[in-house]
Amino acid sequence: MRVRIGGIGLIILGVVSGLALLVAVTPMGRYLARGVYEEGRILWRRRAIASIISDSGTPAAVRAKLALVLDARRFAVDSLGLPAKGAFTKFTQLDHDTLVLVLSAAYRDRLEPVTWWFPVVGRVPYKGFFGFDDARRAEQALLDAGFDSYLRPSPAFSTLGFFNDPLLSTTLHEDSLEIVNTVIHELTHNRYYASGRAVFNESFASFVGARGAERFFLARGDTARARRVSDRWQDDLLLGAVWERAFRSLDSAFRAHPDAATLRQSAPPSPVAAGDTARAARLTARDTVYARTRRLLTDSIAPHLRTIDPGFATRVRLDNAALLARRIYSTGLDGFEAVWEREGHDVRRALEAIITANRNAP
Repeated sequence: MRVRIGGIGLIILGVVSGLALLVAVTPMGRYLARGVYEEGRILWRRRAIASIISDSGTPAAVRAKLALVLDARRFAVDSLGLPAKGAFTKFTQLDHDTLVLVLSAAYRDRLEPVTWWFPVVGRVPYKGFFGFDDARRAEQALLDAGFDSYLRPSPAFSTLGFFNDPLLSTTLHEDSLEIVNTVIHELTHNRYYASGRAVFNESFASFVGARGAERFFLARGDTARARRVSDRWQDDLLLGAVWERAFRSLDSAFRAHPDAATLRQSAPPSPVAAGDTARAARLTARDTVYARTRRLLTDSIAPHLRTIDPGFATRVRLDNAALLARRIYSTGLDGFEAVWEREGHDVRRALEAIITANRNAP
């Protein structure tokens, strides 16, 4: 399964704030300082994409992908109205195949993510690590504390246009469809980003990235690639519905089994024992929901996947951390699709309508 974590770079925007210098002796300060250093390296090593394309020593396959990036960027600006500023005009070659590892976590007996606060971007349900050993230690600490945790790689990020975000070599490893999707996804954050609302921001960008990439290839007369983009998006919609169904089932199951705090309010004879019993009941209910979700994926969903290996249904991780992490990028997709349908499949009008509705919402 493809995992998009495009917005994790928004944390880097907080990283580069002056707070890193003020709190360098604290764990958060050291974390921010590492981000400052790594972002500085990325920016320092940038090269103009146009000059790389014109270099006769550039391999033809690389030249073609870089030209595609510039075309996708131009399309995003001209046809979708996304502000690109200087983003995706430069390229940075990294020393490794993974940009950052992204950590999510959640309580095992309730649908509540662990969150982290960063300057500028607010509170978000994930944390990116340039230091992979640091990421694994942070994950283990969460596991030891009894949380579900979910650690995975991210190939790209956005800084909301505050910096000239380059294309990274990690993105260039993707196929042409994902490259175009990534460019449009990240530039969507430049157009609109609601502080502290990571789920809306990422799900919205997922929609614009997919439908925008489809429109890009159609505009080029490349119906085969446009159809392939649409097929991938249909898989994302199908799986998004599964994650939403699992979320609602878990929510109902947890509501049916009061937690320890609720039981304590009724003054049971032994609050500690009652709390242990309540947690055990909630965990049993959770396991039942995930077992049912696994059967749904295997029996009903896998046969209809167009671009994902059906074996995914038996391998995909099912726990609260993974579920909440996936929902960051797949919540409300049907609603976005409904706006797109209403706007006559015009991606630009749809994204503007969604932004307007979101700004006007309480």
